[in-house]
Amino acid sequence: MAYQEIGTTIQSVQQSIDHILETTANLPEETIRFKPAEDEWSIMQILSHLAEAIPYWLGEVEIVIAMPGAEWGRGLQDPARLAAVTDTDKLAVEDVMKQVEELKYKVESGLGNLDEETLSKESPHRNFAKFGNKPVSYIVDHFIDEHVSGHYDQIKRNLSKIQ
Repeated sequence: MAYQEIGTTIQSVQQSIDHILETTANLPEETIRFKPAEDEWSIMQILSHLAEAIPYWLGEVEIVIAMPGAEWGRGLQDPARLAAVTDTDKLAVEDVMKQVEELKYKVESGLGNLDEETLSKESPHRNFAKFGNKPVSYIVDHFIDEHVSGHYDQIKRNLSKIQ
């Protein structure tokens, strides 16, 4: 994957978070908690997932930078990942929105000082070693930038099923 200026990536993530917050800010709580189908997440679950997942992936970046060659990643059945989307009825919308807002600063803090050399360090995914090593930039681009953007699209799909 080609090197992308980290500032551009940070800006992209922050823009996606801003879009998410703007889109959800004035929604009624019942809309935020609405599940379009049994096998689809509510907007609340998406927000809670982002509040858990992005710090997780920032931590994985830190580990790979500190220990090049260390395995990174997790599976879909990861307990922390599942906990973030379970029992979201107990979570306050305002609190989760604030956590999502804070992601903008966590991303900037966690990625802002990475240079091209650091972003090119490679390590294997713990579940998909058969695909070979991936650079830190892959984690940043795929599991942070594209991840947030993809969930923004998911929120828009959810809303299209209501309106």
